[in-house]
Amino acid sequence: MQWQDRRLLDLFGIDHPILQAPMAGVTSPQMAIATSEAGALGSIAGAMLSLDGLRQEFQLVKQGTSRPFNVNFFVHKRPTVDDARDAAWRRKLAGYYSELSVAADAKGPSRAAFDGAACELVLEFKPKVASFHFGLPDKSLMQRLKAAGILVIASATTAEEARWLEGEGVDAVIAQGAEAGGHRGMFLTHDVSRQPGTMALVPQVVDAVKVPVIAAGGIGDGRGIAAALALGAAGAQIGTAFMLAPEARTGALHREALKKANDNSTTLTNVFTGRPARGIVNRIVSEMGPMSAEAPAFPLAAEATQPLRGPAETRGSTDFTPLWSGQAPTLAREMPAGELVKTMVRETGAVLDRMRR
Repeated sequence: MQWQDRRLLDLFGIDHPILQAPMAGVTSPQMAIATSEAGALGSIAGAMLSLDGLRQEFQLVKQGTSRPFNVNFFVHKRPTVDDARDAAWRRKLAGYYSELSVAADAKGPSRAAFDGAACELVLEFKPKVASFHFGLPDKSLMQRLKAAGILVIASATTAEEARWLEGEGVDAVIAQGAEAGGHRGMFLTHDVSRQPGTMALVPQVVDAVKVPVIAAGGIGDGRGIAAALALGAAGAQIGTAFMLAPEARTGALHREALKKANDNSTTLTNVFTGRPARGIVNRIVSEMGPMSAEAPAFPLAAEATQPLRGPAETRGSTDFTPLWSGQAPTLAREMPAGELVKTMVRETGAVLDRMRR
């Protein structure tokens, strides 16, 4: 496949303008290796890993491929704990705790933000790309990454956010449409109801910035990639389509939910973590949300909801599992990640050939 737009290929040193989304809890070193070996940009996710866990993933990827890959982090600011709000949230969850025999003060793990220690680890392993969600890290950390020759990219959910990111020195912008699964990358706005979809967002971001734009949200096959390129994007970031790959860490119950889902199965909800994120509607989303004004700020809400997940899943239930998914779950395919990349490249080529006729 000969790509006419080589901006991402030359920037990242890859063969195809496809990025495997760094889905925390789903991606694995094996997925990143397979994706990168197929000529796309594989990714690992640091948002839910300890430093030791991240080191292990870096080591595995480095051992498995010499091709470029990406590591992703959240860059949220840890909020001040509001004891009254936390207590009120736990009171709303009390019936679930009782139903599942979970201690009322049980606390799940939190999500770590990118910091100096994580930066040291990135500088040690030197991935080709470091990507960020919810904005960018402190300027001093950004400068260290850039000085080491590591490319920095980040998510924007509006053209305003894209312009801000470009002004801070990113090498490319991920334009994340409202269709995307998982957490919204929004950081300059809090009104999720006004978030544009991918088709509306991408051309406006392309017009707003000079750096390459990567389309994300609702893209799961060659048709979507070709559409993104037609809108002026230099490439596409794809997540949900990889979630049924054997290399994915997607749990068995989550896989079954994805297979049963359709175009109207998902919603944006904050009940799991305190930040808007797209996932398949389940019991807790229906009963507590989808958007709850009472949910503590990210990531504090997750510390209260996470303890419900394990006991429910033991009973075969996804009532309390965050079933992250974009709006195109039916495009997810049960095939190895590398084969999926090659299939999407062929599909894109076929679409582009038809468009040229």
